[in-house]
Amino acid sequence: MSADEFEELSHDEVRNTMLPPTPEEEAGLADLYGRMEREHMIPLWTQIGDLMPNQPSPQAVPHVWRWTSILPVAEQAGELVPVGRGGERRAIALANPGLGGRPYITPTLWAAIQYLGGREIAPEHRHSQNAFRFVVEGEGVWTVVNGDPVAMRRGDLLLTPGWNFHGHHNETDRPMAWIDGLDIPFVHYTDTGFFEFGIDRVTDEATPDISRSERLWGHPGLRPLSALQPTVNSPIGAYRWEHTDRALAQQLLLEDEGVPATIEPGHAAVRYVNPTTGGDIMPTIRAQFHRFRAGTQTRTVREVGSTVYQVFAGRGEFVLDGERIVVETGDLVVVPSWTACRIGAETDFDLFAFGDQPIIERLHFDRRFIEEENV
Repeated sequence: MSADEFEELSHDEVRNTMLPPTPEEEAGLADLYGRMEREHMIPLWTQIGDLMPNQPSPQAVPHVWRWTSILPVAEQAGELVPVGRGGERRAIALANPGLGGRPYITPTLWAAIQYLGGREIAPEHRHSQNAFRFVVEGEGVWTVVNGDPVAMRRGDLLLTPGWNFHGHHNETDRPMAWIDGLDIPFVHYTDTGFFEFGIDRVTDEATPDISRSERLWGHPGLRPLSALQPTVNSPIGAYRWEHTDRALAQQLLLEDEGVPATIEPGHAAVRYVNPTTGGDIMPTIRAQFHRFRAGTQTRTVREVGSTVYQVFAGRGEFVLDGERIVVETGDLVVVPSWTACRIGAETDFDLFAFGDQPIIERLHFDRRFIEEENV
């Protein structure tokens, strides 16, 4: 066997090429492993296939949560479960079936549907975990972040960076539901979480159309001279749907005019950014929005890091490791690390996406493989 052929073998195949131990060696190994167990030690050579696989082998699995299923559950919780101190939020986590019952959608990301009834108030608190909210339908709730009331409306992305006091108040008689995304699993795994209660209500129950953060930062291409220093998190409280929608529509119009403006034909996309750095909105979470014309198909891509998609409008499909999943408005799809993913649009198709890429890229673990380019 040549050196190149040996290098291509899996861990199990390498072990199968080794000679079995003699009876004397077996007795010595049994003694060795017993000593290791007593001393809380584990040999790498028995674990290397799990610890260092030939390629990512995630426990998380691709999965879809149907909006038509999770919304009624949230509505039932709204009838039975109060909002207040103790539980804090009427938020229902989406638990990846491959993660053993843990309330995580991926090993680094947490996603939930949150439900606030008419005239209800979710009291203020703060935590180390970075959070955002994305609204797929409805309006009438204001989230108050460090005393700044920010209106929540359909298509808006709203930020609550770590250690910012925040609460919500519903000023209508109608309930409202939205999606929360946080880095709870990553913070939990690294033992870096802190939590603190605020007041029992929210610091400002006003209902302005435009928050203070938007009045300062919501002017494309213009940066206030009073805030020239870079910030870890984006200072923008809300990325409004009208701006996202216009940016995507203009990319496709430019494509029609022959100007290279889209990722690939029929596929427009934008990334929400921190205007003080040009980087991601928060250090652990990336957020993007994709628009596909009917009939558009992406290439099949594998990427290190996980992404969650919510269908904002239209009907399309995800092909994940060869399995076709048809999705419609409101559905949520998780694509774990190194899952082969192809997206297709049956109708005009809008997708909100968030992922853990800032962590992956900062650690230089990022890697991308396009199957159609490697056949």
